[in-house]
Amino acid sequence: MDSFVRTPDASAPQETAVPAGRRARRRAQESGPRTVDVDVVVVGAGQAGLSAAYHLRRIGLVPVGADGWEQAPGTFVVLDDAPRPGGAWQFRWPGLTMADAHAVHELPGKELVVPDAAQPAAEAVPYYFAEYEEQFGLHVQRPVRVERVEDEPEPAGAPGGQGGRLLVHTRSVTAPDARVVWRARGLVNASGTWQKPFWPVYPGRSDFRGRRLHTHDYRRPEDLADGHVIVVGGGTSAVQLLLALSRVTTTTWVTRRPPAWRDEDQITPELGREAVALVDARTRAGLPPESVVGVTGLPLTDAYRAGIDSGVLRARPMFDRLVADGAQWDTAAMPVPAASVGEGRTGDPRAWVDGPPLVEARTVLWCTGFRAALDHLAPLHLRGPGGGITMDGTQVVADPRLQLVGYGPSASTIGANRGGREAVRNLRRLLSL
Repeated sequence: MDSFVRTPDASAPQETAVPAGRRARRRAQESGPRTVDVDVVVVGAGQAGLSAAYHLRRIGLVPVGADGWEQAPGTFVVLDDAPRPGGAWQFRWPGLTMADAHAVHELPGKELVVPDAAQPAAEAVPYYFAEYEEQFGLHVQRPVRVERVEDEPEPAGAPGGQGGRLLVHTRSVTAPDARVVWRARGLVNASGTWQKPFWPVYPGRSDFRGRRLHTHDYRRPEDLADGHVIVVGGGTSAVQLLLALSRVTTTTWVTRRPPAWRDEDQITPELGREAVALVDARTRAGLPPESVVGVTGLPLTDAYRAGIDSGVLRARPMFDRLVADGAQWDTAAMPVPAASVGEGRTGDPRAWVDGPPLVEARTVLWCTGFRAALDHLAPLHLRGPGGGITMDGTQVVADPRLQLVGYGPSASTIGANRGGREAVRNLRRLLSL
């Protein structure tokens, strides 16, 4: 598997070549970045980016770094800022096994075989992604950070408007002086969400003297065994981490809405399609996409039922403020009635539970999700008045040269596969690839 890190091929742009000495670095800065023409740039090498790259290969485009790419009639490049294959999976906490990982889906053209379901997802998925990159000769360039994407300036006197080239400005993560500008006809953005953890702002945040942590930075439950932990969030990550933490310390679960538990047989493909349709409707209206958990709900597995019965997976409503030693509620909140899913000894698991007005805590763990990492697209001014980007499937309505995969309805692993195929189909038609 070639990359600019491992391959000293003089015919390919050397993103991570480190200039020798101060004088060489000065010459590199004075000469400016190298410009390379390609048809399509793919940003990100997670599920969505690899799916798009696979389909670009299938329509005959040649990846930069492959033999003879300079003479190929159509080319593409995949840029990834991670140190190795695996997308965001390589950064997930070690205790997340393949058995617990939420909906890992195989990539197009290659079966995902997991001999041991107890293997950490942070090991199994990167191994699979690395094999995939090599098998299909995708030549992912890493570690490369995309700093910004902008329109190429029109020549003086030329008519304005889109249709020209996009300039994708990049810098090597390991050698910041090594810069390349990719001059592209189209772009598939698959940058995901891992780099944009969402931290809600709550009163008293600066007063809390304990540890504040996000799922993004969580590693092991033993790291938080030094006191009570308040876990914030109503998704799968919050549930999984509550169960793990309950083995080493005490916990309190708080959510913005009562937990959306469903019996496993209620989480059907039809429900999944309904969730995707709702997210799609939001992005078509130019609104920011929301989580699908509120539609699909949380599955009432045997492990989760045991957590409910033990009291670990019983949620309180959101606290009103953080204080120096924990979290405070202004009034004792009563459980909220909800449709029955079976009365266990702890009552309806879809209802909030009551608790003391003050909970002392050493740690507040925010399992509050992520937002799309799209800062590098800011120069293109894609966001509308609704705060989101108006989409038609994977295509940006305001600029069809841009395809967003892993955004909105294509944010799931299976959705990313379909989105990669759709994005390439759109660009092939638009650019006559």
